[in-house]
Amino acid sequence: MPKEKYDPPDPRRCYTIMSAEEAASGKKSYWAELEISGRVRSLSSSLWTLSHLTALHINDNNLSRIPPDIAKLPHLAYLNLSSNKLRSLPVELGNMVSLRELLLNNNLLRVLPYELGRLFQLQTLGLKGNPLSPDILNLYQEPDGTRKLLNYMLDNLAVHPEQLPQRPWIALKERDQTTPTAVFTVMCYNVLCDKYATRQLYAYCPSWALNWEYRKKGIMEEITSCDADIISLQEVETEQYYAMFLDTLKQRGYDGYFCPKSRAKLVSEQERKHVDGCAVFFKTDKFTLVQKHTVEFNQVALANSEGSEVMLNRVMTKDNIGVAVLLEVNKDLFSEGCGFRTPPPPRLKCVFSGGKPPQERQLILVANAHMHWDPEYSDVKLVQTMMFLSELKSIAERASGDPSSIPIVLCADLNSLPDSGVVEYLSNGGVAETHKDFKELRYSDCLTNFSCNGKNGASDGSVTHSFQLKSAYDGSQMPYTNYTYDFKGVIDYIFFSRTHMSVLGLLGPLDSQWLSDNSVTGCPHPHVPSDHFSLLAQLELHRPPPHPLNPLNGLHLPAHRREVLFELGGLSRCHGDGFTTKRPPLAAT
Repeated sequence: MPKEKYDPPDPRRCYTIMSAEEAASGKKSYWAELEISGRVRSLSSSLWTLSHLTALHINDNNLSRIPPDIAKLPHLAYLNLSSNKLRSLPVELGNMVSLRELLLNNNLLRVLPYELGRLFQLQTLGLKGNPLSPDILNLYQEPDGTRKLLNYMLDNLAVHPEQLPQRPWIALKERDQTTPTAVFTVMCYNVLCDKYATRQLYAYCPSWALNWEYRKKGIMEEITSCDADIISLQEVETEQYYAMFLDTLKQRGYDGYFCPKSRAKLVSEQERKHVDGCAVFFKTDKFTLVQKHTVEFNQVALANSEGSEVMLNRVMTKDNIGVAVLLEVNKDLFSEGCGFRTPPPPRLKCVFSGGKPPQERQLILVANAHMHWDPEYSDVKLVQTMMFLSELKSIAERASGDPSSIPIVLCADLNSLPDSGVVEYLSNGGVAETHKDFKELRYSDCLTNFSCNGKNGASDGSVTHSFQLKSAYDGSQMPYTNYTYDFKGVIDYIFFSRTHMSVLGLLGPLDSQWLSDNSVTGCPHPHVPSDHFSLLAQLELHRPPPHPLNPLNGLHLPAHRREVLFELGGLSRCHGDGFTTKRPPLAAT
């Protein structure tokens, strides 16, 4: 994990006493360091109430023990316990993960608690002058001995055998019993690619628990226990997709589609095996594959740059991708759980060239993407999201003369918080071209290519999309989907067409009390195989009404761009007039 800048306390420790005049004038004092000296034998319990302390000097005393309550000082970065008479240390010292400097010189320590291995930010560990065992001393005296010793203790720290508590199922509403509906579950899960699971990034996790051979068992157990009908995964390594994910899930009745990030085209065959990407799996007894697509954001950016330097220099240089599969919902899915079969099609028909009427063939577009990670590139995340929805719009239009008959499920690691421009754009149908997440960079010339009105449409200063999307989770149901030491927040999402679907239930969060009781600094963890928690939503899909003018799933074409001719009892034909977004050919099969 990258080390934050740490400035040790000034060894001279010059203190000033506030004068009577300063005190009388109301001057406030603030002190974050405390020194206790004078051959002290025991410490007052009131010391542990000073939770604001960042440095504590209690060296050169006669202390024979340190109470476990020292862990009540969570902000300590510097702790000097040297030159006392300590024979042991409390295991709770390992919970003080803010420590950068721990001085234990010249005591009577023969052993150290393995819990000290949790101090992953510790830069200085003073152990000189202690009768420690040779194995500890030999490791400590090696080059970079402090880090080697801490890693050794962390890797050998006993892990409590109890399993994770079961995450709660949050029921939101009952299934509609008045009309035939299709109910299915959708999972979204960033599995943490092996290449990114390093001790530099996750120093709080034992090395054996970061190892892919260990983590892959927990990841697959998470996936199979959820038993979702549709599974969207991010950070899937190419080799592991074919060797593990596809092979295992095919045996459980799934088929899948995967594409690695764009850089896979530029590296050697050996390196290509370790490039990660996005995968979508679906149960073949409930869905039939119609089309599969890959959207390479760098190629879309290049085709729509309009000479914009920021588009070329900031967006095109990122190799993120999205995938989409067009699925046909098997008819039997609509009859399950209902007291009647799907009624025969009404006489009002809408016929499309090259396909069955929607009443006979219900399609659903499932999309999965992983946006750029860097918090400093909020503009890139927002443009990538706009490009993806623009391409999904094209896919939906090409698949049906009336694309509003195709509902959408969008799963993604957006690397964006709920108050971001990305989530505002998806939830509200658009954002202003002056949104702060664009960082005042000149994107306006090319953003109109991704707006629902197209390049030649009227602009009101905002970039819009035509899908009416809703997040399956609201802010209160999942406090975090990414859980590391230095970041805990929601960045993973499941969106769906709100005019065509509803949420029946959700998988809730892991018990926060369990995380606290087990001192889980961050994930991955021996019991949690990824730094992300999976999302699982149960969705209900309604049959579209027969009238072709109704906005069915939230994909709306402007009225002046839609020509619909229908007649009662005869043939009818729906026409869309195409889109103006410039795009490279979609990779579709």
